[in-house]
Amino acid sequence: MKNAFFKYSSFILLLVAVNLKAQEFQGKATYQTKSSINIDLESSGIPADRIKMIKERMKNQLEKTFVLTFDKSASIYKEEQKLDQASGARGGMRFMMLGGGASGDYYKNSQTKTSAKENEFSGKNFLIKDQLKTYDWKLEQETKMIGQNLCFKATTVIEIPARREIRFGRRNASDQDKEENEEAPKMEQAIVTAWYAMDIPVSHGPGDFWGLPGLILEINYGNTNILCTKIVINPKEKIEISEPTKGKEVSQKEYDEIIAQKMKEMQERFRNERQKSGNTHFRIRG
Repeated sequence: MKNAFFKYSSFILLLVAVNLKAQEFQGKATYQTKSSINIDLESSGIPADRIKMIKERMKNQLEKTFVLTFDKSASIYKEEQKLDQASGARGGMRFMMLGGGASGDYYKNSQTKTSAKENEFSGKNFLIKDQLKTYDWKLEQETKMIGQNLCFKATTVIEIPARREIRFGRRNASDQDKEENEEAPKMEQAIVTAWYAMDIPVSHGPGDFWGLPGLILEINYGNTNILCTKIVINPKEKIEISEPTKGKEVSQKEYDEIIAQKMKEMQERFRNERQKSGNTHFRIRG
């Protein structure tokens, strides 16, 4: 009887130890994101010093650093703020990229398949809570090394807004009529190539991406590249991973509708201002 009790107790202790070890597993991965936009500034008539400033601001918005902190089931993806971003990058141009759309914490839970994003828009804080997007990943045979990690290739197909168009300079009447009557941005399919490390057995990844049998270290799609440049497993300082709670709670669909309505109002206001002033302008689509 005592032997049976001893074996049963040992088994329970082993399960507890394994569970604690799984809970303690944590990591921190740093990602560099780069995106590009085709643009011809030289023929726009804008002064050279102004062109230089525009290009620098675009670079700051299109090349960012994010940090992904994670445990076995949950992760938080957040932009690492630069000194010149502390004031909110006033006067600069902002570009929203897939794979990094939250302005605050972006929480994902692969166990419950839920997400929560902190976003600030037009002076208001939103908490976007929804189900995680699922991807139809195709596991490939190709491998490559990223740092010290052997990575395996996976691909899927997503829909993204059609390639952006940027116009600089004054417009004629026909251009204005075309803009006022144009439809919402069209969507196009893009192949996503992911590289994941099976020796880091979590299904997390940067931005919206997740769902592979290992941490995603690199993502390529369209004109965007996201690459992991540093990984720390089980750092000395314990990482707190908790679901964000700040902001007005909305679904992704509700948030998209709010943004679309606000952008429509802004476009109408800018259109009225242009009609009054006739000033040189630039426009970004997509």
